[in-house]
This record gives sequence, C-alpha cells and structure tokens, in this order.
Amino acid sequence: MKDLIRAALAVLIVSALLMWANAELGKSAGKAGADTITVYNWGEYLDPDLLKEFTKETGIRVVYETFDSNEAMMTKIQQGGTSYDIAIPSEYMIEKMKENDLLIPLDHSKIPNLKHIDPYFLDLPFDPGNEFSIPYFWGTVGIAFNPELLDGDYDFSSWEDLWDPALRQKVILVDSAREVIGMGLNSLGYSLNSTDEKELDEASEKLATLAPNVKAIIGDEIVEMMQRKEAAIALTWSGQAADMMSVNEELDYAVPEEGSNLWFDNMVIPKTAANVDGAHKFINFMLDPEVAAQNADWVGYSTPNKDALDLMDPELVDDERYYPDEEIRDHLEVYRNLGPEMLGDYNERFLKFKMEMN
Repeated sequence: MKDLIRAALAVLIVSALLMWANAELGKSAGKAGADTITVYNWGEYLDPDLLKEFTKETGIRVVYETFDSNEAMMTKIQQGGTSYDIAIPSEYMIEKMKENDLLIPLDHSKIPNLKHIDPYFLDLPFDPGNEFSIPYFWGTVGIAFNPELLDGDYDFSSWEDLWDPALRQKVILVDSAREVIGMGLNSLGYSLNSTDEKELDEASEKLATLAPNVKAIIGDEIVEMMQRKEAAIALTWSGQAADMMSVNEELDYAVPEEGSNLWFDNMVIPKTAANVDGAHKFINFMLDPEVAAQNADWVGYSTPNKDALDLMDPELVDDERYYPDEEIRDHLEVYRNLGPEMLGDYNERFLKFKMEMN
C-alpha cells in the first residue's frame, strides 16, 4: 500500500511539474518579454548584421523568421501560434490585415526617425496617415534582359515585345498571379487591379498566346538563372533585377511604357505582438539613415528614406531603373486588395495559364 501511495504521489508531482513547465513554455511562446522581439520578414530582405547592431544598441534580442508570400504571412499571424512583434507585408495585404483587425495602431511619438521618410511614400491610400504601417522598401515590376543573348535590338519599352515569335523559349516569369495577370492586363491598356470579367478574359486569352515564348515560371531561382545566362528575359521585381545586374553587368532592366506595378512593403505591428515597445524601437532603428542605407545596399531594393540616399552610391541613386522619378512613378499602379473572390479568380486564371505550359 505504501508503495502505491508513493507511486501515486510521484505521478502527481511529475504531473504538476509538467503542467508548470508547459505553462512557462506557453508564456515564453506567447510573450517575448521586454528583452526580445520576433520579426517576420521576407527571405533575404534584411542585413543580418543590423539585427546584431539593434541588439547591441537596445539590449533587445531579435528572433527572426521568414515567409515567402503575403498570404502565408497573414495566415500564420491569424493562427496566433507565435507572438510576432514586427511583420513586413505589401500594400494590398496591409489593407486586408486592417480589415481583419490584425494590426496595432502605431504611436508616432515613439518613431521620431519617421522624419527621414520621403513624404511621397507617406499617407498612401492603403494606409492613410500611416496609422498602421511605416515604409520599408519600394520598387517596380518590369523586364530584366540580357541583350547579348538576343538576336535583335530590344529595349522592352513595351510589354508587346515579349510576344515576339523570335523570343520562343527565352522568357521566364516570376511565379506570382498578380504580376503575371497584371502584365496581361497592362499589355492591353487595362488596370492591373481590374475586376472586369471581360478585361480579365481578354488578358487570359492573350497570356495563352505567350506560352510558346515561356521557358519557365519560377521563384527566386530567377536571379541565378539570369546571372548564369540560362535565360535571356525575365518578368521580375526591380530588386531582383538589381541582384542580377550586380553579378552580370550585361543585364538591363526596363519598365514598359503601358504601365506596371509600383509596390510598397511596410513595417507593421501585428495584434500578436508581445513587445509593442520593442517593436516601436525596431521600426525607429530601421529608419535611421545610416541603418537604412546599409540595409538598402545589402538587400538591393529601393529605400524610401530620403536622408539615407545621401549616404549611398550616387550612381545607384541616380539610376532611374531603380529610383524612377515621380513623373514615371505617377504612371504606375499600386496593387489594391481585390477581396477574396477576385483574388481567387486571379489565382485560378494563373493556375490555368501554368497548366498550359505543361
């Protein structure tokens, strides 16, 4: 009997210890504490040395995780399993996250370095007054190309150039519905935010005729393929084009005159945040001109930080392929949140297009 009692007591003690341990783990998973923040960002989108510098300057350790799409990021935040203190979504996803009450309003008094941001990138329609988001990087969607691999004088000033029969199996496309369907719409003179079924049908039909020229539809591998001369032309983002061109100087980049996407990625504080004060400190740190300049040099995308530009290579800053002037930018469109039904329509059209490649 005594053995049974001792065994029962042992089980109770072990159970109590396990419950305590689980509770503590739950606290650490659900609440980072004042000395830690968790940052959720795109891959290869922040100079890792800056995370060490932030910790050195503030004493706050950074747990860093990455995502590969806006949709994956939002789903993870909605699930609430991790207390993300900072996330960096694109403009249309910021609208969607606001609609779903997933963001915390920012305290601008804790972000004095906001003064360094070019006013052009503030108070935009997807977040009036920057109530929930602060600019991080921006750029365009366009065409990277290698003139040395092309027979003919192409400048890709028009989307129509991609349909030239002489470019059979020479074009690679970024694996993204909004970019590819948007290209089809823009090539016809339509808005890349179109919800008109007739316009979308026309764009889908035109994209189908591009199939013979498409070599592949891929993700980040685009950069290496272009650098290694395994492809001649790529629909891509300006930052990826910059990465390509930093290795292969033969490459060039153009934004077609019919129009394209002007995109913005901004820093936000999700409702999951456990260290809101630390998140504000991180945002303010990233807006320091020296930090922003270092980050832009490492990442390759365009910074909205006007004072950081003074610290960067003038040749890069003056290059309109990466920093198009305001007149050019005004001819481009920002993606809008089209709602789940229309986004589903875009995705279905893109999937059908990809299946036609096989």
